[in-house]
Amino acid sequence: MAKGYSARRGFSNGGGLSARQAAMQQQIAKMQEDMAQRQQEVEEKSFSVSVGGGAVSATVSGKKQLTALTIKPDVLDPDDVETLQDMVISAVNEAIHQADEAMESSMNALTSAFNLGGINIPGL
Repeated sequence: MAKGYSARRGFSNGGGLSARQAAMQQQIAKMQEDMAQRQQEVEEKSFSVSVGGGAVSATVSGKKQLTALTIKPDVLDPDDVETLQDMVISAVNEAIHQADEAMESSMNALTSAFNLGGINIPGL
């Protein structure tokens, strides 16, 4: 039987993880910890958008939940409800978009700081 081979462990260099594997695992654990922290930071932020010259304002949390919606009374026109609806949709969607961009930017800044040695992680 070949030296360094075990039916249970396969080929090994005498046992345990190599120093490089251990360092990589530590790096991955640190990255996961940092990602969770950055995600929490973004989720605690608010993203506000005004449209229609400030007629409609929407605020969304980093968790993409609508937390505030303000409509100026002078834009309430019973004959033109569609315009108001469009402004509300536009404000909310843009605030959600800003929250998405903040999360993506935060994660990209973190992952670019780590040299993953050619590891391809989908979505990052």
